[in-house]
Amino acid sequence: MTSNAYRQRLDEIEVYFDDTAVEAWKRLTSTEPVSGIRATVRAGRDRMRALIAQCLPDDLGGRRILDAGCGTGAMAVELARRGADVVAIDIAKNLVDMARERTPADLGAGRIEFRVGDMLGAAREGFDHVVAMDSLIHYAAPDMVAMVEALAEPTRGSLLFTYPPRTTATALMHMTGRLFPRADRAPSIEPIGPADLGRRLARSPQLGTWRAGRCERVVSGFYLSEMLELVRR
Repeated sequence: MTSNAYRQRLDEIEVYFDDTAVEAWKRLTSTEPVSGIRATVRAGRDRMRALIAQCLPDDLGGRRILDAGCGTGAMAVELARRGADVVAIDIAKNLVDMARERTPADLGAGRIEFRVGDMLGAAREGFDHVVAMDSLIHYAAPDMVAMVEALAEPTRGSLLFTYPPRTTATALMHMTGRLFPRADRAPSIEPIGPADLGRRLARSPQLGTWRAGRCERVVSGFYLSEMLELVRR
């Protein structure tokens, strides 16, 4: 079960992406020129999205997938083009509106249903696969694990999520971010050591029927994120 801190952080994220950073995020996730730092983040996100997609079957026809924290919809479009029935949800209405605007008219056999709301509520419907790219990174370890449990419980096949691994680099970026005025920076990320996360997941009774699969790290300038695949036994 998530904590009160989870709800507070969810509200902070909604305000940030719906108000403070919507224009910056629009540029970052487009093909428009951006600063050198943001270009490394864009490249890192592209690499991570490709890694996650590689963990899913090439033919997703008949598969129902939850894109948990869909942002501007790039992942949802890619999976729909491979035949998936995608529910793409994000807490930030402006991002979901942007995702709808950017979605091509022709997705082939796939389809996308965009929603505004809490990903954990949508997960209860049950999916073949759940992807959560960079949508758990702002939550402290206990809430992150609780979110993984909630996403995994009704999922039939696999769950792929990313988290910020605790390294010297992430600690430095974390400290640098705190130098900016509060109104100008995103809700802080919450790094966690891979071994610590592994122990927490292994101790979870709710995840007893799951096993760890592929694990990959992407490092690109100011983007550092690790993907973990969980597979239903």
